Amino acid sequence: MGISTQIRKSIGLCGAVALFVAADIAVSQSVDPLFQTSDRKLRLAQASQEKVDAIVKDTRKLSDQYRTVLKEIDGLEVYNTLLERQVSDQEAEMTELAASIDKVTDIERLIMPTMIKMIDALGEFIEMDLPFLIDERRTRVNGLRSLMERSDVSVAEKFRRVMESYQIEMNDYGRTMETYKAMLPIDGAEREVEILKIGRVALLYQSTDQAFSGVWNQQSREWEPLPAAYKSQLRQGLRIAQKQVAPELMMVPVAAPEAGQ
Repeated sequence: MGISTQIRKSIGLCGAVALFVAADIAVSQSVDPLFQTSDRKLRLAQASQEKVDAIVKDTRKLSDQYRTVLKEIDGLEVYNTLLERQVSDQEAEMTELAASIDKVTDIERLIMPTMIKMIDALGEFIEMDLPFLIDERRTRVNGLRSLMERSDVSVAEKFRRVMESYQIEMNDYGRTMETYKAMLPIDGAEREVEILKIGRVALLYQSTDQAFSGVWNQQSREWEPLPAAYKSQLRQGLRIAQKQVAPELMMVPVAAPEAGQ
């Protein structure tokens, strides 16, 4: 009797434990899908948030790029406006330049005959002037005539050369005292002489052996002998022109000016 009762108690206890375990298993089986669903939703939410973050990041990047592009567009608009003004100014300058070129062409047509007349006048002046450095001066005039025929030289350069030649004749030769050697027919023979040019006031010579001295007579356009009294003065003038001695007063024969008509 006692044993049966214990057995029944044991069986009852085992049954209760079995029922508890079965209930726990049933609860566990019903709860696990809920956790799995919650975990899956959480992972989906995290994935969605990451996508949102990536989209926000890309959106910000695109927004920054957009603002940068807008600034570049603003800068290009300002630059284009400036270029349009520059192009407009350049077109105006080109129009003025074209008009100036037309004027220059007209001026060239007018100035070429004028320069040729100036060269001819210079050549005539040299032939009528005192005959100093005559070969050098004639060569310069002939060079100007050849220059006028060259197409590779601008009109401006031609005009500059003509004016330079006038400058040499009027200023350099007219205001300087110089000496140079030459050959002159004297006393029936060609003799080497030293020419002394004093501006355009006087043109004299003295042979290298100092035996002969003379002066150019512009009226008769020939050389005339000088009296012996001028020999030392002429020698002194040659030394002054050669910068061998300091300048000083000297006596030279000068033709009297012609009376006006």
